[in-house]
Amino acid sequence: MPKLILRLFAAASLLLLANSAHAVLSFEITKGVVDALPIAVVPFGVTGDPLLPVDVAEVVAADLKFSGRFAPLPRKDMLSRPSEGSQVNFRDWRLVNVESLVVGKVNRMGVGYVVQFQLFDVFRGVQLAAYSVRSDADGLRRAAHQIADIIYETLTGEPGAFSTRIAYVTVENLADGKRRYALEVSDADGYDPKVIVNSAQPLMSPSWSADGNRLAYVTFENKRAQIYVQDLQSAQRQLLTSFEGINGAPAWSPNGRELALTLSKDGNPEIYVMDLASKQLRRVTESLGIDTEPAWSPDGKTIYFTSDRGGSTQIYRVAASGGRAERVTFEGSYNARVSVSPDGKYLAMITRDNAGDHIAALNLQNGALQVLTDGRFDESPSFAPNGRMIIYATRAAARRGVLAAVSVDGRVQQRFSAREGEAREPVWSPLRQ
Repeated sequence: MPKLILRLFAAASLLLLANSAHAVLSFEITKGVVDALPIAVVPFGVTGDPLLPVDVAEVVAADLKFSGRFAPLPRKDMLSRPSEGSQVNFRDWRLVNVESLVVGKVNRMGVGYVVQFQLFDVFRGVQLAAYSVRSDADGLRRAAHQIADIIYETLTGEPGAFSTRIAYVTVENLADGKRRYALEVSDADGYDPKVIVNSAQPLMSPSWSADGNRLAYVTFENKRAQIYVQDLQSAQRQLLTSFEGINGAPAWSPNGRELALTLSKDGNPEIYVMDLASKQLRRVTESLGIDTEPAWSPDGKTIYFTSDRGGSTQIYRVAASGGRAERVTFEGSYNARVSVSPDGKYLAMITRDNAGDHIAALNLQNGALQVLTDGRFDESPSFAPNGRMIIYATRAAARRGVLAAVSVDGRVQQRFSAREGEAREPVWSPLRQ
């Protein structure tokens, strides 16, 4: 059987055994920027509710550290703990070599909260930002992520992605020897995981809609590959395709009105696009090879995909309306599973050498391919919506499946580990609307 068909049907078998299908992911930075910006996030003052369910400042600091571009000052090293600008003595923070300072308050307001914070440039002694963020009773963690996004963008000039989410697949090994698969969604830092669907059969290839409200995925619940779309608010789901053979690799168009997918209903696996309103299909590729794993360009005009039509597995692109395909990758004998950066300038992909499968980034402007990871079993890359990081699946010690992330320049690396169980096939959500 051709290798790409094996990838489609065997990908589910790569989902490693787990002890729990509902496990919080924790992360560690395995490689950070050497000149990370020193910043202090002082514990926020609290009025009206001394027993907050979330330490907002702690979440903000963890988010900034997670980016790899900031080095938060440990609380034990803080010489003072102001909660508003009028209390700040900049000399205290210059003594501990802090360049940026965050102070704030959490105020109870009815059944919710108002979180106020200020961001200062310590060495210039000036305020850079000041905002108030409203939160319901259960939304303090999200408010903290929003604050981290504001701080990140103010200091770097780039949007933050801390308020986004990730979807991934887990597998549970049951007592009776069977397996339980789950599609889960969590915050970008791994907290607040929610099971979207459970199944006794494999689940794979989750894909976010452009508005972040729906997921498309492949399921084998009925003993055959089928593509569903599920609304995350109502939990209602809709069957899209159930043809004989392959129904795989769904990918949302940027406008949210179409879905690219791989079907073999007419013979070879080819790329099709479905209009979601009419359910009409148009065939985009036609070759004697195997075309699979579509990914849209940000403007919706181009579809990148994996194909072995040239004798080796490589990345190609074709107009979304169809036509003649153009080969994109030429370095190495195997490049697959493409993800396009939000600005359209980079492609993340799996590339293979004698040491195994790694995550690489192709600069479309100059054609340079940079290998970003050194694992042997790295797969399923997905760009963060700000384009700075790529999340992917890999295997740790004892072939244990974990999620990891790497910056597009390779300077920052992180690893997510399920405190119980394992996770595979990650995909990063769009920026929240």
